[in-house]
Amino acid sequence: MNPKYDALLKEKMSEKSYEKLTALKNQKVYDFVGLFAEHCNPATIYVCDDSAADEAYIREQALAKGEEHKLAKEGQTIHWDGYGDQARDKANTKYIVTPENMERMKSLNAVPFDEGQKEIMEIAKDNMKGKDAVVKFFAEGPTGSPFTIPCIQFTDSWYVAHSESILYRPAYDHFLNMKDDEKDDIFRFIHSAGEQDERGCSVNLDKRRIYMDLQNNMVYSQNAQYAGNSVGLKKHSMRLAINKAGEEGWLCEHMFVMAVVEPESKRQTYFAGAYPSACGKTSTAMVPGEKVVGDDIAYFRNIDGEFRAVNVEQGIFGIIKDVNSSDDPVIFENLKKGQELIFSNVLQGPDNNPYWTGMGEDTPTEGNNHHGAWKLGDKDANGKDVTISHANSRYTMRLDYLANFDKEGFEAKQGVKVDGLLYGGRDSDTTVPVEESPSYASGILLKAATLESETTAATLGAEGVRTASPMANMDFVSYPLGEYTANNLKFTEGMKEEPKVFSTNYFMLSPEGKFMTSKLAKKVWLHWAEGRVHGEYEGYKTPTGTIPLYADLKKLFKDLLNEDFSEEDYTYLFTFRCTKWIEKLERTKAFFAKMDNNVPAHIIEAWDKAIAEISAAKEKYGDQIKPGTFKG
Repeated sequence: MNPKYDALLKEKMSEKSYEKLTALKNQKVYDFVGLFAEHCNPATIYVCDDSAADEAYIREQALAKGEEHKLAKEGQTIHWDGYGDQARDKANTKYIVTPENMERMKSLNAVPFDEGQKEIMEIAKDNMKGKDAVVKFFAEGPTGSPFTIPCIQFTDSWYVAHSESILYRPAYDHFLNMKDDEKDDIFRFIHSAGEQDERGCSVNLDKRRIYMDLQNNMVYSQNAQYAGNSVGLKKHSMRLAINKAGEEGWLCEHMFVMAVVEPESKRQTYFAGAYPSACGKTSTAMVPGEKVVGDDIAYFRNIDGEFRAVNVEQGIFGIIKDVNSSDDPVIFENLKKGQELIFSNVLQGPDNNPYWTGMGEDTPTEGNNHHGAWKLGDKDANGKDVTISHANSRYTMRLDYLANFDKEGFEAKQGVKVDGLLYGGRDSDTTVPVEESPSYASGILLKAATLESETTAATLGAEGVRTASPMANMDFVSYPLGEYTANNLKFTEGMKEEPKVFSTNYFMLSPEGKFMTSKLAKKVWLHWAEGRVHGEYEGYKTPTGTIPLYADLKKLFKDLLNEDFSEEDYTYLFTFRCTKWIEKLERTKAFFAKMDNNVPAHIIEAWDKAIAEISAAKEKYGDQIKPGTFKG
């Protein structure tokens, strides 16, 4: 298919692998594999199709090469990342940008295209030498769908290939059946773990780079093993998709997709939700009694005038710390089963079972973990106690293991119709537990764009520090923030019906500094929002939306959780705090100005108008407006 690479690929591939590659009749794929076969110089290249035999081969090779190790339960394996490679490398995750786009991208982590590509290609040169590589085909979203983005991964890490086989839909057959005019529109990922130690961990971390070429929808990841740096189809692909969506008029968002199920009628209403880290995203998606389509990344398209969504993934790459039978019963149950699961950076106990911090069970005092051979009391290089599992330890698991998995919604080629959007941050003193926005546009500007996550003294030192996180997406937005926000606003133009938009906040504290509701109270807020979608609840107005009536919440708490909910707590939780809201909006304006010097004027004007309206309400009703008082 290309004389430049034909002989080389035949040399490095078996006859069967070469046949699989050429059968695609895709010049872009062939040249991509040929270029990096030559440049990265692996000893062999195995090309996978969608067969069970190839999936099994990937799992076998991950074990044979020591990148994963068997645990006691059938199907469970464990993987360790080396110290210094156990979290996303934000500093070395960069966009390589053509000269005409450098000014536009300057607030993001961008480097000039020629400079960035030269550096990454120098690092990648012979980085696979002597190693066996694998080529695997996947799809973001369902195959054969308006949402489908075909992807090719070329990697020398069989752990990465195994992780992606759990997390993403197989798509060799999709590539095989692509029409000629579709064959160029693909995402490409080249990854090498580089030199590895005896535990399979990347060694040359000073040369770790994750460079994204938005112009050509391609990601280079070198000298990394931690999945957040190496699994290209997750957050790297998300950055490509956000940029592509911005150019084409759809949305890629850092959101779960779930169905809230009305208990009596069994009516299913689909919501998508964005929550910054540690603000309740996974626990909301997995609330007992509801159904989950996906927990992390969603694509949205306007299909026949409807706001429709798909889950990009088919698995979960979840933080395992504090996952236990009380707080996360659905996940915990599956982590204890003998089925295909990859644990990373947890403890491998003497009984060859996995253990992690906060699992709610007695744990061993010795074993193997991210530290190596470990016993209770071991110290790290800084003299701190080494915990049984790393704070960023993870599990990789298929979604369809879950009893509350919505198979029909997951497989829908046209996606599910989204009737509600949820935006949840963490603050102790400002945002009420649930509030409906007056409109989609005000929801984007006052609920989504103002999202913040507040630190606590117990965990991060300075209490009350608020980190801005518009749409819970700031680490992944791949073009200017003002443009991105404007595209969210424009997305619903021409739709027959816009989804309702709600804010949530599970972290309001009492004057004594205690949380005022149980962790499962989020089920009540969800069901009030679901009822509002269907016009079943009245509410009180506030300067920024509509809040529940006490009688409705009292009944929901009793019916759903068998808990009492006092009117005193209701009044405190749902009081509108004017000064706090004005400060929040001013912080949002300042953050947007810092990130983008060309924020559209209509966005700033909307915030200024909201500030003026809240100031007028404060003048009329006082700084703290109790539920039912405001008559705006």
